[in-house]
Amino acid sequence: MRTARDGAHALHQALTEQGGAVAGVLTPPDREGERLDRPGPAQLAAAGPRTRGREREYELLLEMILEGYRLHYGEPLVVHTQDVDLALLLGDQLYALGLSRLAALGDVDAVAELADVISLAAQAHAGSDRELALAAWEAGAVSVGWGSSDAHAEAKASARAHDPGAAKALLAAACAVRSESAGPGL
Repeated sequence: MRTARDGAHALHQALTEQGGAVAGVLTPPDREGERLDRPGPAQLAAAGPRTRGREREYELLLEMILEGYRLHYGEPLVVHTQDVDLALLLGDQLYALGLSRLAALGDVDAVAELADVISLAAQAHAGSDRELALAAWEAGAVSVGWGSSDAHAEAKASARAHDPGAAKALLAAACAVRSESAGPGL
């Protein structure tokens, strides 16, 4: 499976080619640490059966959405600016760019899922709950790549209700969906 570093390089290249304001504030992802040496949410989603045949497209559009999120919360990988207002605007631009690419693929279920992820992550950040934000992204990536489940929908409802066990419920639901798709005996 590709790593978050692979995804960050693909994002950097795509944003460089696109040009505009975002291209002027790009930094190569090579300076980032070990956190990029494992798959991130974009790679996780791209590895699922729902994205088969379009893995790179899904990975890139999810990297765009993730970078938009990271810009909003001060943790970008490739888009760096000291101007807080510009960071928010560029984050919004990357959200829109990634979601428009997803909509162009016709995957309305994934668009709805990522809207939920963005909302749940914002709620988690407002409550200083980093664990819930990370769980929302991981579970959302699994939903994009493998499909959703009743348990996933219930876990999202728990998160919206500020249930302290919501992060664990999101991760458990994601794990169950991936396990089910692996088939018996695997």
